Amino acid sequence: MRQSSVIARRVAAASVSLVVAAGAAACGPKDNDAKGSGGDSTPHKGGTLAVLNAQPQQDFDPARLYTSGGGNVPSLVFRTLTTRNRENGAAGAKVVPDLATDTGRPNKDATVWTYTLKQGLKYEDGTPITSADIKYGIERSFAPELSGGAPYLRDWLVGAADYQGPYKDKKGLAAIETPDARTIVFHLDKPEGEFPFLATQTQFTPVPKAKDKGTKYEDHPVSSGPYKVVRNENDGEHIVLARNTFWSGDDERKAYPDTIDVRSGLDSSVINQRLSASQGADAAAVTTDTNLGPAELARVTGDKDLAARVDTGHFGYTNYIGFNPKVKPFDDPKVRQAISYAIDRSSVVNAAGGSALAEPATTFLPDQKSFGYTPYDLFPAGKGGNAAKAKELLKEAGHKNGLTVTLTHSNSKDFETSPEIATALQDALKKAGITVKLQGLEDNDYRDKIHSVKTEPGFFLAHWGADWPSGGPFLAPIFDGRQIVKDGANFNTGLLDDKSVNDEIDAINKLTDLDAAAKRWGALDKKIGEQALVVPLFHPVYKRLYGKDVKNIVISDWTGVLDISQVAVK
Repeated sequence: MRQSSVIARRVAAASVSLVVAAGAAACGPKDNDAKGSGGDSTPHKGGTLAVLNAQPQQDFDPARLYTSGGGNVPSLVFRTLTTRNRENGAAGAKVVPDLATDTGRPNKDATVWTYTLKQGLKYEDGTPITSADIKYGIERSFAPELSGGAPYLRDWLVGAADYQGPYKDKKGLAAIETPDARTIVFHLDKPEGEFPFLATQTQFTPVPKAKDKGTKYEDHPVSSGPYKVVRNENDGEHIVLARNTFWSGDDERKAYPDTIDVRSGLDSSVINQRLSASQGADAAAVTTDTNLGPAELARVTGDKDLAARVDTGHFGYTNYIGFNPKVKPFDDPKVRQAISYAIDRSSVVNAAGGSALAEPATTFLPDQKSFGYTPYDLFPAGKGGNAAKAKELLKEAGHKNGLTVTLTHSNSKDFETSPEIATALQDALKKAGITVKLQGLEDNDYRDKIHSVKTEPGFFLAHWGADWPSGGPFLAPIFDGRQIVKDGANFNTGLLDDKSVNDEIDAINKLTDLDAAAKRWGALDKKIGEQALVVPLFHPVYKRLYGKDVKNIVISDWTGVLDISQVAVK
């Protein structure tokens, strides 16, 4: 399985539970001061936190979950070798130890990573957590019947490409060694300086082999975190978590409430209405997957009390125009450049819900330090598009009388790849002499069309979200020529196969100094941008309501949303 398949699920996950997220650091709370109503703002233990969601927490098995940083609700039950730093803003984009004593010790070329578990770790039944349990937890994630999780390890671990999991292959993975109960060693077939980020995925959750019930394990997965599952109904529509008394505490999760009650399958408008009213149990409620839309935000903004209960966050996510350079006239760089100059990002931002919900983008990488953001604007369009420059380039390309093109988009009302965005682009390009015909497709048809080399159109809307806050999972799947998939889901839509780009990706992946790596990702972003294979449009912004009795709001640049492990209730 190629890494491109990772993103097929990541984009789907982003569209469901992370959308309208992205952008810059330093928005939202500036510190960890408790935030919420009531005379005493200090967070206290106790009470029940309600979670109101649109999408059910299906497949509540660490092998099957596709999360970033361990997930939000899942990380209350599943601890991993490493996790995301639970702090506001840019500080929260760092990876930190969780079950392990550190973020990992690499050998010289980052092909071997060693971890040591902390002492005294226990499951919810009081039995000790061992390195063998983590090895087994990873191995079962390879089982076909437990598919769904991030498949990086299939690509990265030595000899793992064809492994079918412990139910079929009792020998296990030789690439994972457990020399003693607290040590685990990973052998990789290529240097991966960002392995500590991967170790935040729930596949690194310990699973006791004796308690594994295969596909039924999700009904009651054995907790290694502060909460245990006491109820899981209708495939994740209603999950109730209670305290795990054998949890010894950790440096990241506060675990203030006694109980977490997660109810899903709710309409987004109903969720926001209930959070707005904050009546009864809803006063101590949050959502982990539902944003405020433009109309709802306008109403909330006009109410001082409601506005004080809106959290703002950013997640590594970019909405953009994609070109297929194999399709005329987009095989001509001047045509692609002309469109880049003609874009009116102000109208696009308005179509996405306004400046409160979207920020204009001229770089493919999100404007956060952890990604290696390096400011550039190679085809400056100004506030309303540079029609004159676009016409000049079109004339040079042999289109002095303009041209007609078709823009493919989704009919889904997501304010990202939807008709509103397409129409805004259509209006802007008309000023440059470019007539745009719109091809709207149902969401599944749209995704199938743009992610197939055989059917990919020449001009279309797309978006991208990162598996962790780094330039690697952002640039490589889109621009690494070795990740072009001819018979399957392809995300290198520009079909770029540039040896210098591929070699630089490999060179950066060898770095374990993530700050140094970030600078090089930023430089690579600009280099690729010169080819005008994409036109960055905007980074969405999260705006979410929470109940009036919820305190201690922490929003990191890793997830862009309220961290459920930090909140307290009145």
